[in-house]
Amino acid sequence: MVKSSSLALAVLLAGLSGSAIAQDKPVLTIYTYDGFASEWGPGVPLKEGFEATCGCTVNWVAADSSIGTLRKVQLEGESTEADIVLGLDTAIAGEARDTGLFADHGLELDHLDLPTAWTDAQFVPFDYSHFAFMWDTDRMDAPPASFEELIALPEDVKIAIQDPRSATPGLGLLLWVKAAYGDRAPEIWAGLKPHILTITREWSESYALFLDGEADMVLSYTTSPAYHILDEGDHTIKAALFEEGHFAQIEVAGILKSSPHQDLARDFLAYLTSVEGQKVIPTTNWMFPVVDLGGDLDPAFADLPQPDKTLRLNEAEITANSSAWIEEMLAAVQ
Repeated sequence: MVKSSSLALAVLLAGLSGSAIAQDKPVLTIYTYDGFASEWGPGVPLKEGFEATCGCTVNWVAADSSIGTLRKVQLEGESTEADIVLGLDTAIAGEARDTGLFADHGLELDHLDLPTAWTDAQFVPFDYSHFAFMWDTDRMDAPPASFEELIALPEDVKIAIQDPRSATPGLGLLLWVKAAYGDRAPEIWAGLKPHILTITREWSESYALFLDGEADMVLSYTTSPAYHILDEGDHTIKAALFEEGHFAQIEVAGILKSSPHQDLARDFLAYLTSVEGQKVIPTTNWMFPVVDLGGDLDPAFADLPQPDKTLRLNEAEITANSSAWIEEMLAAVQ
């Protein structure tokens, strides 16, 4: 009886000790969008890889979109539980920066391989691709080679796009048209109006319409065909390349000033942009990595046709004018 009691006490103390150790392990909370944190997204292998070395627990908190993650942290302010916001892009980085909630990352990022040099002190890129319209070789003989050629197609050729107020691809299309056409943007939107089947809240809704054959083309990314090649063995879905050039989406992550785990958050961003972390990105988030993976990048990505010209807009210009440009677009298409 005495032995049994001693054993029980030892087990109880060991359990309490284990609980204390578990409680001492830091938790790194990262706000992101639902696709990133899903079981098929990059979040699972990135969590496993980083936890293997950090002595911490990675806690993903998912919103319905990357714009949703920004809105969440804006509402919470300095009381947010987030250490990192991951999944913003360069189109909304200026708005995020203006909140004053983000810290400098302090990382050396000379190893990055992007369409443009990276000098941002607060946001760290982790993937990129250019916006483009997908078409299916089984349903179209040839794609338009510009917005103006798209406008000139018969009105029964329909496209599905996303709302710039809720989806970053929709905002990306808005900036693409503005970067390519400037003051002519309302004219381009008016020309596109007869072709717009619908404007969906999120990318997945419009892409489903395209896959179901309800839309002839859909706004997505130049890397989207890689998914169909690798996951389905389907080579019929391609990106239409426009002669005026394409606007790129670069997704980024940033550390919150209010985070009590500044060093740990910085270590995670360093891991995210390492070769090991970047190997995860292409076949889980279906975007290009931000480092040169050499032979480790699947040929389905390496061989994808890409735009000859990358269009750009200044961050300050985007931040100052995006609301007006959205109103301009909606007035033209509604």
